[in-house]
Amino acid sequence: MSGLVVAMDGPSGSGKSSASKGVARALGLRYLDTGAMYRAVTWWMLQRGVNLEDPAEIAARSGEPTLTMSTDPDAPGVAVDGVDVSGPIRGAEVTGAVSAVSAVPEVRRRLVAMQREIIAESLPHGGIVVEGRDIGTVVAPDAPVKIYLTASAEARAQRRTAELDGTTIEAQKAAMARRDALDSTRKTDPLTKAADAVELDTTPLDLDEVIAEVLRLVKERT
Repeated sequence: MSGLVVAMDGPSGSGKSSASKGVARALGLRYLDTGAMYRAVTWWMLQRGVNLEDPAEIAARSGEPTLTMSTDPDAPGVAVDGVDVSGPIRGAEVTGAVSAVSAVPEVRRRLVAMQREIIAESLPHGGIVVEGRDIGTVVAPDAPVKIYLTASAEARAQRRTAELDGTTIEAQKAAMARRDALDSTRKTDPLTKAADAVELDTTPLDLDEVIAEVLRLVKERT
């Protein structure tokens, strides 16, 4: 499995994170959550009062935060300027603002470059499972295994509601629909399925079944 890159794309609630970590564990690979990087930059911007309705201001400050990623699937995380923000970046404020920040081309260029460096560093150690929204299309278009996870709106909302306190399925449906629209229509690196990716609908599957199917696809394609 030396040098393997598995690109896992799809919208929130499709099961990317849990499946990606499970696949990485099963294959002894590293793991990278690229969405956490965009969330971390968003958290940093919010902490410093950056006007997130002004793309020029976001762009001007996008190079300031220093990110450190853990690629251990058993202990993934992200630190900003030495501060672990793995918990805070999952809050409602960051979730509501991350699409605006991740749409700014300067932010994407910087983080895509970092992601490619992390992938390159992982290759001598067996490889990596990378999850996000533009892995198969932009970050690692040459990845030998590309998978696009989907699920029904109901299933995605149920999963996210189970993870969060103080929310409802209907609220999550609305929030996900808004984010899907923003992420799939942004001009730079929109959320889309790579032409050579295998689409996997996780609606009827439990986590173990999703992981097993991805492992089957990895074996088939490598």
